[in-house]
Amino acid sequence: MSARIQRLPDHLVNQIAAGEVVERPAAALKELLENSIDAGASRVTVDLAEGGIRLIRVNDNGGGIAADDLALALDRHATSKIRSLDDLEHVGTLGFRGEGLASIAAISRLTLTSRPPGAEMAWQVLAQDGALHPPEPAAHAEGTTVEVADVYFNTPARRKFLKSPNTEYAHCEAAFERIALAHPEVEMTLRHNGKVSWRLARHTLAERVGQLLGNDFAASALSVDAQAAGLTLSGFAGSPTLGKSSRDAQYFFVNGRFVRDKLVNHAVRQAYHDVLHHDRHPSYALFLTLDPAAVDVNVHPTKVEVRFREAQAVHQFIFHAVNKALAASKAGADSPTEGAADALDAPAGSGARAPLLGSFEPPPRRPAGSSAGGGLRYDSAPRQSRLPLSVADHGGGSGFYASLFAGVREAEQAASTPEHHTPSQPDAPPSAASLPTRRDDALPPLGFALAQLLGVYILAQNADGLVVVDMHAAHERIVYERLKTQFDAQAIVQQPLLLPVAFAADRLETAAAHDHAEALAALGLELAVLGPGQLAVRAAPALLKDADPVPLARAMLQELREHGGSQALTEHRNALLATMACHGAVRANRSLTLPEMNALLRDMEATERSGQCNHGRPTWRALSMKELDGLFMRGQ
Repeated sequence: MSARIQRLPDHLVNQIAAGEVVERPAAALKELLENSIDAGASRVTVDLAEGGIRLIRVNDNGGGIAADDLALALDRHATSKIRSLDDLEHVGTLGFRGEGLASIAAISRLTLTSRPPGAEMAWQVLAQDGALHPPEPAAHAEGTTVEVADVYFNTPARRKFLKSPNTEYAHCEAAFERIALAHPEVEMTLRHNGKVSWRLARHTLAERVGQLLGNDFAASALSVDAQAAGLTLSGFAGSPTLGKSSRDAQYFFVNGRFVRDKLVNHAVRQAYHDVLHHDRHPSYALFLTLDPAAVDVNVHPTKVEVRFREAQAVHQFIFHAVNKALAASKAGADSPTEGAADALDAPAGSGARAPLLGSFEPPPRRPAGSSAGGGLRYDSAPRQSRLPLSVADHGGGSGFYASLFAGVREAEQAASTPEHHTPSQPDAPPSAASLPTRRDDALPPLGFALAQLLGVYILAQNADGLVVVDMHAAHERIVYERLKTQFDAQAIVQQPLLLPVAFAADRLETAAAHDHAEALAALGLELAVLGPGQLAVRAAPALLKDADPVPLARAMLQELREHGGSQALTEHRNALLATMACHGAVRANRSLTLPEMNALLRDMEATERSGQCNHGRPTWRALSMKELDGLFMRGQ
């Protein structure tokens, strides 16, 4: 015979519920901090002992709790934040269930002291092992203090599963940082074992983000600010170059509440897809604001999971907002260029730094209306002097230059055959046409090319120092972005080959070429079946006309075999185009002329996401004069 059903004692019910709400000291701290924020506090102080296992004390200057409500505050499902189902569906506070304090009191020795503004004195109530002591007067400033001692002292089975004090403190610190990040207007202090760990004054959001996520993140983060259909996303997206091996630096808030949501994570990850290197994870601090009725926060006991009413719309909004912020980042966009002209014109005795080898010298001023360099008009544009370094010959690069950088400035192409320069005059400066037409003395962010290093890197000088560019990675991103633009416009231009290129193919490749002819045409490729074991490339994308067509065709056929035609073009579009761009990008050991190198730098400055290649690797690095001086201990 089975045992009779009976009602559990309230104290046991509270302890069972507490196991869900207060899984560790950090969860108790989170509940207490949320109560302080909901109470309107502008100053919150947290004291921890032994990682929060022995003591958690939270003091605030918020609205306080009336003496008659102190005992009720420790009762289950007692709250001042909602009154009806309609309030629950439009909840705008961090807490709302009325379970936090009751759950904490059920598994600890809790002391609650509070004094509302204008009250003559404070009142205090103690709870221990389910027993509630009557309220009694206490000395306390306006606000509330909650002291939680000996977490899980009355449930040893749960206490033994707590980790070491250092581990529990790390979780408490993370909970503190999340609350602090979402509320920069609140002054917050964290002390552990009497030692101050964090002292955060009131800040702007940008300042608070810089304090908590580090100077490297703040210096390179991209601002996100988007609004659409009642949704607002703001905050900062970390540079893809600073991707991390873990997700520790990912903060997402919905109406001020920190959440972990698969839909959100997927949307952000998709936005970083083609700028993040391999298995690295992005860093971000993003804040989504929407109608409380459009999101359900009553999903999980710890309130870290939410459900969106229009999940697909939210996903698309987050993806496009972050993607737009990342797309706006261009190589050199953050490089300071102001004052460059003054530095160039400053005399050596004025304290300005002596110009580097191959510095840019302003040409003599010409009367208005005069022209130089193949008809280009200029007044005092920077001019690049001749370098005694090994660079590609200027006379033979125009053909490759025209094909490699389709649509670049005619000024760069004119510089490939300078009007007054011949190989027999090695010391003559290149024509002014080798530089972009400019109306001021400021250098562009990535500066101008000096030379190639071992056929792999471009060395350039800007206003701040030295710029090193990975030419293959940079050109790969430029080609990739152009292919994406053409593909989205359904206008990838085909370039018919004068002589079709035949190659041996197995049966699977031949079948793929036949089955996916339309998909290949959409990608700018035209393949013909010449026989059971032979294919021919008849046309290739115009942007890749100088790429080897056979490896390109084989790569596309393999992608289409693995993913299918229509599915590949929708779900794997970027991967396909990235593969094509990799085949079409300039290869290592290809000698470029100075005009070609300068053209690449200018295109990098004008191309979205050009700070990273298609695989997430950085395309350029800068060394300031201060860093260079440090290498040689100048001024030390």
